[in-house]
Amino acid sequence: MLIERTALAEVVVLTPRFHRDDRGFFAESYNRQAFAEAVRSDVEFVQDNHSLSVKNVLRGLHYQLPPRAQGKLVRAVVGEIFDVAVDLRRRSPTFRRWVGVNLSAENGKQLWIPEGFAHGFLTLSERAEVLYKASAYYAPESERSLAWDDPDIGIEWPAGSPPLLSPKDSVAPAFGAQELFD
Repeated sequence: MLIERTALAEVVVLTPRFHRDDRGFFAESYNRQAFAEAVRSDVEFVQDNHSLSVKNVLRGLHYQLPPRAQGKLVRAVVGEIFDVAVDLRRRSPTFRRWVGVNLSAENGKQLWIPEGFAHGFLTLSERAEVLYKASAYYAPESERSLAWDDPDIGIEWPAGSPPLLSPKDSVAPAFGAQELFD
């Protein structure tokens, strides 16, 4: 597995090794030991999620507060997305900074987004199927949303048509109105 560190030290890009031949390919997409070494933590995943989105759908920015904070290992198995993590930890040297990575079925990249970060993605292809492992169960009472276009964060989303948002995401509060992590 190829490991790439991002500008946010705890957010890591992992790319499995693909063994290709005329039949297709084989890849080990997750190995607990290799993952623990890459992210320097033994994460226990408790839930797998699968979404289908059409072009220009923007999901997020979402996070869950403690004690139900989630880490997520995200990958696109069909199509392509621009995946974003935002550091919401007040005491972090990278507080309020973000990183974005293109994840696609073709490049096989996965993004590890640990607890303390908001997560969102924009669908770049006609459709995209995204799988992600979560380190805590979904807990609606702990879930929060952050405005995808908040100027205090300044995410540089890829240019294109206006994003398609859920009703919840279209009214997500700005950064200054958020409950964050210590």
